[in-house]
This record gives sequence, C-alpha cells and structure tokens, in this order.
Amino acid sequence: MSKLKKIPKARNEDEEREFWANSDSTEYVNWNKSQPVSLPKLKPSTKTISLRLPESILAEIKMIANKRDVPYQSLIKIFLKERIDSELKHSA
Repeated sequence: MSKLKKIPKARNEDEEREFWANSDSTEYVNWNKSQPVSLPKLKPSTKTISLRLPESILAEIKMIANKRDVPYQSLIKIFLKERIDSELKHSA
C-alpha cells in the first residue's frame, strides 16, 4: 500500500465536513487496521433556534409533555422527528 496522505487540520466542523465529503478516505486512513469503537455518550450536535408559537399551541404541548413526564422541548423534538420520518417515508 502506498504512503497515506496527512489529514489536514480543519478550522471548524463545517470545513472538516466539507473535506470528508469531497475526499477519498482510503487515501488518508488504512481501513484494514481499523477497529470498532463505541461512543455511548455521543450526542448529536444541536443548534439553538427561536420559534414563535401561538400561546395556545405551546400550552397544549406543555400539557401533553406533563402527562408524558418529559420536558416540553424534548416532546417538540420527538413530534418533529416523527413527522419528518413520516414525510420522508411517503415521499419515497
């Protein structure tokens, strides 16, 4: 196998993502020597947004969240993910 290229240092996550999206990893990593790794505490990156909701909708979400004993913001994320999955399933 030829010598592996050095992985360039990225200034931020976006730059690193762009690099790997446009590069052949086999030029940088010897996958024959790779080993599985477990990252049980890894959480996806999040982005804070501002979302304006009618007070009545927010009150209903909080009521449902209280019944389910989950934080209302977590419930909103669950609802969004379920709807996204449904939309993607139907559009396929």
